[in-house]
Amino acid sequence: MIKLITDTSCLFSVEQAKKMGFIVNPLSVAINGKTYREFEEINSHEFIEMINKGAMPTSSQPAMGEILESIEANIDDDIILLSMADGLSGTYNTCLSAASHFENAKIHVINSKTLCGPHQYLVEMILKMIKGNSSLQDILDAIQNKIETIESFLMPADFNYLKRGGRCTPLAAALGGLLKIQPIVCQTKDGKRLDKFATCRSFDLAVKKLVSYYEGKLNNHILYISHAFCLEKAQKVKLMFEAKYKGLDIRILDLSCAFITQGGPGCVAVQTVAK
Repeated sequence: MIKLITDTSCLFSVEQAKKMGFIVNPLSVAINGKTYREFEEINSHEFIEMINKGAMPTSSQPAMGEILESIEANIDDDIILLSMADGLSGTYNTCLSAASHFENAKIHVINSKTLCGPHQYLVEMILKMIKGNSSLQDILDAIQNKIETIESFLMPADFNYLKRGGRCTPLAAALGGLLKIQPIVCQTKDGKRLDKFATCRSFDLAVKKLVSYYEGKLNNHILYISHAFCLEKAQKVKLMFEAKYKGLDIRILDLSCAFITQGGPGCVAVQTVAK
């Protein structure tokens, strides 16, 4: 039997994962001197309210103990341990460390090199293949093939969150003083950092830049638009892509606490993955 274990970068809660047939370990956030497991102990609405009152959050990976427990509970299965992007979190290295505690276990630790929308797609694809009785090797090959098709962009409203988290290159960090314009940062190909993609005079022009960038690239892809409590901006992105790419599969997602911590309130992410 094949079992999937992952983290809440996929934007599924523990309860949703149980219903779908996999295990998810929550990322954690710290705010006002307390640490919370996202989806389980705090929701995004409560989190944003704290930020709006002046609290400054930090995020962290799932606890080693939870990952160990998840592995132990499924020790007789072939385990796919799918982590959010290495470099944007220490989760991947924690997964490797957890797997090393079980010498004879069949554990396959995978760096998804992504997060949020495409991570969610990988989870759904893996579950579909498991239910379809695909072989372990076919699933592992499919994961790697899909990872190579993923592209991710972020339009922050407050660049200080990215700078403070150290998740962007020095060049991208230099954009922090330019928020009278709208920066776009992109995830590097190795998934480890965010780098400068473009600077535009407005949010609308930034979206137009992304729409233009994808010319000829969207062949049977899903486009994910994830946002930190700025649904109007996310819907604007959707409409602008729909106007250019008729019939494109576009999905809007709410970001979780951990990614609001990383991208900042008001940020919008645009990500694509081949179906």
